[in-house]
Amino acid sequence: MSEVAHIPVFPLSILPLPGELVPLHIFEPRYRQLLHDAEVNDVSFGIYFSHETNEQKIGSLMKLESIIKRYPGGETDIIVRCEDIFSLDMLLRTYKTKLYPGGHVRFWNVEVNAFPDHELYDLFLHYLKLRNITQHFNVFNLFQVANELNLDLGDRYKFLTTPEDRREAFLLNRMKFQVHILEQEERSKDNFHLN
Repeated sequence: MSEVAHIPVFPLSILPLPGELVPLHIFEPRYRQLLHDAEVNDVSFGIYFSHETNEQKIGSLMKLESIIKRYPGGETDIIVRCEDIFSLDMLLRTYKTKLYPGGHVRFWNVEVNAFPDHELYDLFLHYLKLRNITQHFNVFNLFQVANELNLDLGDRYKFLTTPEDRREAFLLNRMKFQVHILEQEERSKDNFHLN
């Protein structure tokens, strides 16, 4: 892990994975100020996973990707991209002289170029085919596989807190379960006929 960094923090009950695009609706004045800083000064910020299960105090480093819509009342719809994961050392009520919170964090510097072995890769291609997804990358990293699986919060947390050398096995188990369900759905279509 890296040295301690001081960043803006947005506590939410979500846990984006590296590479994931996340839509947010910004309405509170303090987070409008954070959006302004992200837009004008290219400031990255952390989404701290504000959930009782977050014993390891992790969060996601986010970067503004695009602004979708600005509302007359000052609210904004945006898309942000997860760039890294961090561990939170300390959450602060405010970041420097700003209205929004901040925190002392340590970046994980996750390896996004970790590619799955043949078993997971082949199963993932089968999974995409079962879901009728025909347009996709030719090469996938582990985080792209995890994002495509739409893991729930518990599984996202388990995936990130699993040692790196066991993350692929974790995804393989989840993938096998998803493929099993999709194959069962396909089989059930053959069992039902219109009268």
